[in-house]
Amino acid sequence: MFFEKLKEIILKIDNSSKKTKIFITASLAWILFIGYLTWWNGLRSPMIDKSFRWDEWFWFGIIPATIPYIFYFIWRKKNN
Repeated sequence: MFFEKLKEIILKIDNSSKKTKIFITASLAWILFIGYLTWWNGLRSPMIDKSFRWDEWFWFGIIPATIPYIFYFIWRKKNN
């Protein structure tokens, strides 16, 4: 069930424009980059707790990467 939905999403991305693919790639790269920085800063932290800071990754990685898409879906022109 999950894999069928994932397959449909991937096929939609495959059929989309080059501009859309660039935006999706940039968003995923941002999320991964911020995840790496969060992990690295956690390791270099002088505190005893060296765990991954999920809240930092969420607020600085996930939110900035998804907000432009939310604004796009809110403000796009509806084609009938």
